[in-house]
Amino acid sequence: MKLNKKVWLIVVIVIFAVALGVLFSIYTGQARELGQLEKALNATEKRESGLEAQHKTLEGQLTQAESDLKEKQKQFPESVESIEYDDDLFEIADDCNVGLTKLTASKPTNKTVGTVTYSVSSFVVVVKGSIDNILEFIYAIRTGEGFDLPDFPWSAKVTSVKINVSSGTATVNLVIYGYKR
Repeated sequence: MKLNKKVWLIVVIVIFAVALGVLFSIYTGQARELGQLEKALNATEKRESGLEAQHKTLEGQLTQAESDLKEKQKQFPESVESIEYDDDLFEIADDCNVGLTKLTASKPTNKTVGTVTYSVSSFVVVVKGSIDNILEFIYAIRTGEGFDLPDFPWSAKVTSVKINVSSGTATVNLVIYGYKR
């Protein structure tokens, strides 16, 4: 059976049209995907520039915080760092939900009673928090609640308390008596 030229021409045109249809469908799908990728890329670039700015801001804040920390650390006398009760004071403040904002101490002296020698230090502690939490802190200091007794037993005598209700701060003067076993 022999096909004439018209049939061959129609077959070629149909095959060509089907091929063009398939190519057009692939092209439009890829064009759509390319558009979505470009939108995602633009959004990512915007986020990246925002994140870079945020990163620079955070680096500046970190530098400032480190500088502030060094400045605040200078306010604490060296003698307090060598005494083991400072950890307890910070822990008690943390347990009572108050911030210990200032801590000054006198140089420790020794006091002997009988055969026992005590280390005696005067402290001025400034705490900030709610009045209830400040009172809880003072009570904990007075009763010895939270002292690290097995390692370095100590007790405190609160000599004066000055509470500023409007600022939520209290200045607590105390004497700490400690001894090592």
